[in-house]
Amino acid sequence: MNRNPHVAVVGATGAVGVEMVRTLEQRSFPASRLTLLASARSVGRKLKFRGEDIPVRELTKDSFKGIDIALFSAGAGISKEFASAAVRAGCVVVDNSSAYRMDDAVPLVIPEINAADVKGHRGIIANPNCTTAITLMALYPLHRAFGCRRIFASSYQAVSGAGAKAMSELKRQVEEIVSGKPATKETFPYQIA
Repeated sequence: MNRNPHVAVVGATGAVGVEMVRTLEQRSFPASRLTLLASARSVGRKLKFRGEDIPVRELTKDSFKGIDIALFSAGAGISKEFASAAVRAGCVVVDNSSAYRMDDAVPLVIPEINAADVKGHRGIIANPNCTTAITLMALYPLHRAFGCRRIFASSYQAVSGAGAKAMSELKRQVEEIVSGKPATKETFPYQIA
């Protein structure tokens, strides 16, 4: 792989995609170039990366020519529809959705725990959801020391994990409640505020 890869972020205008772009910059990831991909309604928007305004392009199956690494964070449906096209174009896909987490042919990687599993990839690398990753990072040293066989865990998920629409719904519901109005529901089946 190129030491200074051309990187694409799929779902670049979503909450997680924006954070991916920010993290690539903050950590000085050695990308030679960054391509931002999203749905047609986001085309023309721009995100800053290393002081430059990068325009968002529409995601299509032909979007991956010349791209070395594609970071997917646009939901399982988008990953299932476009990841194989990226792999055929020569891309390594790192998928942040649930699309490939249960696929035995796709390594499910937490770098601090099983980074070596990346070597066995066939074009797609999955990562577990955020709660699983954080929980396992805390439990892994205990497992190594004592050999945990089973873990029972409960979690409360952040609204942000469901994306920008969910965060907007939470904000709107708080405003409605503070104003003495009933909270309206669109994204979630229940009131979240």
